[in-house]
Amino acid sequence: MQNWERRELAPGLYLIATPLGNARDITLRALDLLASADALAAEDTRSLRKLMEIHGVPLGDRPMVAYHEHNGARMRPKILRWLAEGRAVVYASEAGTPLVADPGFDLVRAAREADAAVTAAPGPVAAITALSIAGLPTDRFLFEGFLPSSKGQRKTALMALRDVPATLVFYESPKRVAAMLRDAAEVLGPARAARLCRELTKKFEEVRAGTLAELAASCADDPPRGEIVVLIDRAHSPNVKDEDVEQLLRRALSEHSVRDAADAVSAETGLPRRKIYQMALKLERDRE
Repeated sequence: MQNWERRELAPGLYLIATPLGNARDITLRALDLLASADALAAEDTRSLRKLMEIHGVPLGDRPMVAYHEHNGARMRPKILRWLAEGRAVVYASEAGTPLVADPGFDLVRAAREADAAVTAAPGPVAAITALSIAGLPTDRFLFEGFLPSSKGQRKTALMALRDVPATLVFYESPKRVAAMLRDAAEVLGPARAARLCRELTKKFEEVRAGTLAELAASCADDPPRGEIVVLIDRAHSPNVKDEDVEQLLRRALSEHSVRDAADAVSAETGLPRRKIYQMALKLERDRE
């Protein structure tokens, strides 16, 4: 018994997501779209062909083209012509819902500018899958995608996220994740809870739990492989008395500038840097 059926599709661009790993995570609606579209475009045509073979969806004589970051500018006009001719075109992202670090974003924008209809069949999302199994708060989260590759820019980006009261979600490569976690431990605090989720839905799926410092050490000792999602617990503001903060600041100001003292006390207490900096400025003015 086949799991798909051909349907009459209205002209337009249809977005589907290939599974993160397990081929059975494809939705029935996505299979219907693959079986019914007039033309297909995919970030990786080999993956899409294999997926269609697994589920018994014939390609027939319908065209399938590759559309990825290296040929997007060249292939977009062809796909837009198909849409202008009134065809139903499916675009399949690679491993998860489109438009997150995905060339499909430019295609969607161009299709909308050409007044073509655009719709999506909801599918797998690595960030949501990781949040579901990590055991960190999910009521509020911030997806940041990939951090900058350079150390300085990465630490600057992390500093801007330091006081965000939400679970932070990042995508990261195996080659950079140890450095990313070291920088996160330095900027956000070594004791901040975090999770490293890799190879989601695949045979070697793994969730490493611990503090940022522990995960950084784990990656240094046992480098992870595969697709990685890093989740970091939200910022927490402990119940610290103002007089205790002032005492810490006076001690820090005796050795450091206002800026450095504020950084040090903020890191020690976990309180927002802006508040600590304002207190440090006031104490410095009172000393003068």
